[in-house]
Amino acid sequence: MNFQRLIVTLLLSCSAGAVWAASGAAVGTGTAASAPATGPATVPANSPASGKALRKPATPAPAPALAAGEEDEDADSTPLPPPSSAAQHLYGAARNDLLQVRTLLKSGRTQSSVGSGFLIGTSNLVITNYHVVSQFALDPDTYVGEWVDTSGQRGNVELLAVDVLHDLAVLRVNRNGTGFFKMPEKLARLSQGQYLYALGNPLDLGFAISEGAYNGVIARSFYDQLMFTGPINSGMSGGPSVTVDGAVAGINVSKRLDGELVSFLVPARYAQDLLRQVGEQAKPPASFTSIVAAQLLRHQSAMVDQLLATPLSLKTMGPYQVPVRESEQMRCWGRSNVKADKPFTVDDASCAMESAIFVSGSLQTGQIAIRHQFLRSAGLDQYRFAQLASASFKNENFGNNKDSRLTAPQCTEDFVNNSKLPLRAVLCVRAYRKFAGLYDFALLTASTDHGLMSLQSRIDARGVSYENGLRLTRAFLSALTRAPAPKGAAR
Repeated sequence: MNFQRLIVTLLLSCSAGAVWAASGAAVGTGTAASAPATGPATVPANSPASGKALRKPATPAPAPALAAGEEDEDADSTPLPPPSSAAQHLYGAARNDLLQVRTLLKSGRTQSSVGSGFLIGTSNLVITNYHVVSQFALDPDTYVGEWVDTSGQRGNVELLAVDVLHDLAVLRVNRNGTGFFKMPEKLARLSQGQYLYALGNPLDLGFAISEGAYNGVIARSFYDQLMFTGPINSGMSGGPSVTVDGAVAGINVSKRLDGELVSFLVPARYAQDLLRQVGEQAKPPASFTSIVAAQLLRHQSAMVDQLLATPLSLKTMGPYQVPVRESEQMRCWGRSNVKADKPFTVDDASCAMESAIFVSGSLQTGQIAIRHQFLRSAGLDQYRFAQLASASFKNENFGNNKDSRLTAPQCTEDFVNNSKLPLRAVLCVRAYRKFAGLYDFALLTASTDHGLMSLQSRIDARGVSYENGLRLTRAFLSALTRAPAPKGAAR
């Protein structure tokens, strides 16, 4: 890959500044080659063997309840309320078709993680979440799947299909359902406030049922999810949520850590689609890595097309205008450190997608984030302010060469002028080791037109094709500009 040619392609016009390529050391703040993780975390409702929850990527927000990777000791300590008579009746009728889905190390058959699943009709097909089976989907030489039913019987599972975008999977097991859970062509219509009942095996303690209410479709996720106002604890991932009549409404998937009883379901219609796919395929795929890669490529194409369907919006920061995108899937926040005793001020604006695609416990992707930082002197001379701005620019992080998921960042830097604003720009690209055709792009810029002000901007595109990475960074770079001068004011 010619990264010197890449920067020439991307940057609109270059001055005589030196161009360099870095293979590991980088100029940059933030997380390694990714959008800043600054938001409310959601927990996939499956459990590793330790009982702690795996966390989905943190989604950006001004003040996160938990940073990605932190453990919340109380996250799963709330006991399930005693079931009502309706819940008891449902559980009694459904229990024979509920399964626990376990991921085991092939060597020694040690338990690695657990989730839930349910048998469809009288078949031997089981619906669960993709994240419940992701380990043996992507690394079948190390992991294997097992099912356990409510009576303690167990057996091996065969993975037939995955839908990484909607977090679903279909398994085949060596037993059949009783016919309780059906996936008819015409699904039950839901109305806000009606009771739903989530079933699964919370915290690997035993099979259980919890009651809650359906509260509409979540639009902030790139793909529809249902809001379930009820408890879904770790280990319940992949279990069904049903109406009082036993109709499948959705599949348990995750909950919010910073809310009370705010949980999420995958709509049943996506499971319908995956079951149809299984019915049409002659045999299971030999490998799921290429299937996951193809689904991620499809996602990034839709994501980038949607983001660039209209010109990026411009927000004023001091004498500059900066590109942002506010939509149902992408939200923006701002803050400032303005204080009388500071010799400089910093205004921040950031926008990021509300969700990312779970690929594995260590990889979440398919996400775009934008960040702008406007620094200005309130008492520093030009030399000291230049030191401050340079230190901020150099504090950025683009990753390293020790990441097993992505290659080392390949970076190039130059001084450019996009016809509106002189800028220093650094572009870094990393390739996914396991998923051919996917890259992480990061573009960092700093204005060079004023000695006592600095606009530093960054866009991160995770899990995009090479062409779409160029499209995004080119659109971002060309949108950076000075704000129009007030009428009558000299430029």
